[in-house]
Amino acid sequence: MQDVSTLVARAREGAPRAVARLISLVEGASPQLREVMAALAPLTGNAYVVGLTGSPGVGKSTSTSALVSAYRRQGKRVGVLAVDPSSPFSGGALLGDRVRMSEHASDPGVYIRSMATRGHLGGLAWSAPQAIRVLDAAGCDVVLVETVGVGQSEVEIASQADTSVVLLAPGMGDGIQAAKAGILEIGDLYVVNKADRDGADATARELNHMLSLGESRAPGDWRPPIVKTVASRGEGVDEVVEALEKHRAWMEEHGALAERRLARAAREVETIAVTTLRERIGDLHGDRRLGTLAERIIGGELDPYRAADELVAGLTRG
Repeated sequence: MQDVSTLVARAREGAPRAVARLISLVEGASPQLREVMAALAPLTGNAYVVGLTGSPGVGKSTSTSALVSAYRRQGKRVGVLAVDPSSPFSGGALLGDRVRMSEHASDPGVYIRSMATRGHLGGLAWSAPQAIRVLDAAGCDVVLVETVGVGQSEVEIASQADTSVVLLAPGMGDGIQAAKAGILEIGDLYVVNKADRDGADATARELNHMLSLGESRAPGDWRPPIVKTVASRGEGVDEVVEALEKHRAWMEEHGALAERRLARAAREVETIAVTTLRERIGDLHGDRRLGTLAERIIGGELDPYRAADELVAGLTRG
């Protein structure tokens, strides 16, 4: 068993092994997880969480790496959660922590961690909210969350980030894909990467047109900007950072940042509660209570909804 207070203190000092151990406790749903979260709670709320999403091949990893460089030039500590597909054999992330961002591996001001989705839909690992909290408590000024790239399920990142960045690329049909996937509703900033390719201007115009058709914004509301980049060369990345800072300032001015974080915390509590109930229900297989309710349904005494109500009431009492 790890000494949680020591791990937290070491993580606050920037020790990468301590941060890694805390995130491993989170991913593994360790029995110490409650103790970890209790220790981290007073230390969080300072990091700016940026989510990056988009179809496979648009350059999310390259863009994330370029953003890390831009924030480091500003002297900010950066944490990166790169959510990868799960191995069907081990359940672990298929891609290594630093394979795609090796240039930052030796920088003590950067912490990069790959996390496996472990079958969780929506492009995020189920433990991502707690991992974000670890990086926040460890003193990261900015946490970049790069999703797995799963097409029409990408919208979940909007529920975890302060600002959601949607990446597109010319020649990939991303305009149509964006409309299908619903990501036109979740983006706070749109980036057309690989803008040195033919069709980049057309992609930006198409995106701008679709945003105009779908928007129902009042005067003063945030209108997502569109920025063109060539992340592999660092072109346009400073403009992305500038747009991110403008969005953060707008949210703080209008109270939107506090609202998003409040909603995020509420969803996290709900998820933990539902998971706890599901585990309890899973423990009931073979339990006489479940069998009795099933018999009453078959006998016409109960309908399934009333039976479920009785089951939930019994679980919450117990």
